Amino acid sequence: MTEPTSASLHDQIAAFRRQRAGAMPFEEFEKQHAERVNGLQATSTGAALQVGEAAPDFTLPDAYGKPVNLFTLLKAGPVVLTFYRGDWCPYCNLALRAYQAILPEITALHANLVAVSPQDPDHTLLTAEHKELTYPVLSDAGNHVARQYTLVRNIPETERSLDLGRYNGDDNPRQLPAPGTFVIARDGKVTLAFVNVDFTQRLEPAAILDALRSLTS
Repeated sequence: MTEPTSASLHDQIAAFRRQRAGAMPFEEFEKQHAERVNGLQATSTGAALQVGEAAPDFTLPDAYGKPVNLFTLLKAGPVVLTFYRGDWCPYCNLALRAYQAILPEITALHANLVAVSPQDPDHTLLTAEHKELTYPVLSDAGNHVARQYTLVRNIPETERSLDLGRYNGDDNPRQLPAPGTFVIARDGKVTLAFVNVDFTQRLEPAAILDALRSLTS
């Protein structure tokens, strides 16, 4: 099992970014990253779901091929829905593990946690097993559900160093969702929405728990 950490998700990501910079001056690393984020913003399409809006229903297969339906989950309690880019993204992996760490608290608040990516079922299974995730990890081939919740980006030819088709199959392998996390109340309304095209920015686990507690207070 992965050892739990007391560091916030923000601190874990900050430490990883400094490690990622390597021998490059961190200021230069940050400058290059900011330029990349500007490019992400310019090429992302759609509109992210906002607080107060109704969450669209969906049914997607989990890592074992079992269909998971949002509205069915909502009958049991609130749902925390998080979109990630793929198993190859280290920032996604940090977030997925951080959310796994608070799963007992999410469950104690009578809520469910679900993660979604455009990966094919085989890579979705690898994500769940390698990261030791015990919550449903769903496969959204072609980003059909992601487009209803978060922004989606077409990857330019010049940036296709990663073979996304290997992870996502042949159904729109050149598209990626912007990472986003939503807390959805039992009535289907979004009570917390976090979407950022900067893939290094993720919603803190504490914010998720605060949003869930507000639903039960």
